[in-house]
Amino acid sequence: MSHAAPSRLPDGSTLELGTATASYQIEGATTEDGRGPSIWDTFTQRPGAVRDGSDGAVACDSYHRSEEDADLVAGLGVDWYRFSVAWPRVVPGGTGRVEPRGLDYYDRLVDDLLARGVKPTATLYHWDLPQTLEDAGGWLVRETSEAFADYAMVVHERLSDRVGLWATHNEPWCAAYLGYAAGVHAPGRREGGDAHRAAHHLMLGHAMAAERMRAASPCDVGIVLNLAPIWPERPEAAGVADGVDALRNRVWLDPLVDGAYDAGLLSVAPVLADPALVREDDLALIQGSADWVGINYYTPVRPDLAGADAAAHDHPEGQAYPGVPSFDLVVREPVTDIGWEVEAAGLEELLVETARRTALPVLVMENGAAYADTAVVDGRVQDDDRVAYLRDHLAATDRARAAGADVRAYVVWTLLDNFEWAEGYTKTFGLVHIDPDDQARTPKASYAWLASEARARA
Repeated sequence: MSHAAPSRLPDGSTLELGTATASYQIEGATTEDGRGPSIWDTFTQRPGAVRDGSDGAVACDSYHRSEEDADLVAGLGVDWYRFSVAWPRVVPGGTGRVEPRGLDYYDRLVDDLLARGVKPTATLYHWDLPQTLEDAGGWLVRETSEAFADYAMVVHERLSDRVGLWATHNEPWCAAYLGYAAGVHAPGRREGGDAHRAAHHLMLGHAMAAERMRAASPCDVGIVLNLAPIWPERPEAAGVADGVDALRNRVWLDPLVDGAYDAGLLSVAPVLADPALVREDDLALIQGSADWVGINYYTPVRPDLAGADAAAHDHPEGQAYPGVPSFDLVVREPVTDIGWEVEAAGLEELLVETARRTALPVLVMENGAAYADTAVVDGRVQDDDRVAYLRDHLAATDRARAAGADVRAYVVWTLLDNFEWAEGYTKTFGLVHIDPDDQARTPKASYAWLASEARARA
């Protein structure tokens, strides 16, 4: 085992580049080496839950091909690789017994990255909650926050001599509101306003873990949020846009920065004023619990009054904003293959505003695009549309830095075409094509572009 100095927060003198993946989307091996079932293993077996009826049982087989994937990251010449740890691979039952073979896998991955000159960055929760914890209430109950902090310490103890930059949660909005309100992500529940309980417990779990990790050893702990610029389509939609902003952005940033849930948020999520849920000292623990904030950005959100314009459409996540009056979304051309509007100016605005709001270093932890990748030239995917998307959004990041925002990294989603959650394998975001028959990896034109960009900035 190597014992290199832990990678820590970039100093900001230059913009560091990286790429990212998530455990359930790439690892496969869902029943190997003692791994327990996750909510995604369960959810994907529900008829109609996933567009193509697929699951992550094999995915990209990265559990068996981690060295090959580390080579691909190194070939990009980027500074770092963001991976996530599968909670049920390390603590199969959610609490209690630790599976050493799971820890060994991540131990080898970290060493493989360091040996190739890549800084590993670990995300502790990218949605694969152990099913046993969901059976006991999942993120709707406080005990899951406590279990998360215990699990975080297990991983931190094993890897903290080599990993110094940690994310607790990835996109808690998806975990709380797509999982427990809209029901379109695991665990697939439609609990209405009770989903706000999940939002609070996710933030509480983050704060509990961050406090314990920092006390154990020097490290930089942050949280990765899929914040969005909220652009009301017309002045009359300002009220509904405020509700959308409350549940997309402020429910995370307000406790993190101010140690409070604001009045506008409480008007759509009154349960967050319940002292039985938000106990004394919870918000004080959450306030200041992040050393940095991660931003995942793909598209702006343009709310409009329900039925106001034929250009709008029903919100695709249905009940993802419990407490907000019914509204439509406007999506303007051009769009990606997943139907998301392409607008790099949204990233620039979001970075400037988040840096101002939090006074913390900001890291772009995911940015990328799903395209159909139909152009093949000399055996290589010629994904010029993805190259253009990344070039424009990297330029937007540079502009935000030039405007004074403390943005220190830009991380491309994603290294590999993978299991894209409820879309299954129908949408591809990767820099590397995966052959579904034999898992062969073939870098795309966007891979070569990012490698060239990394060289130019080195």
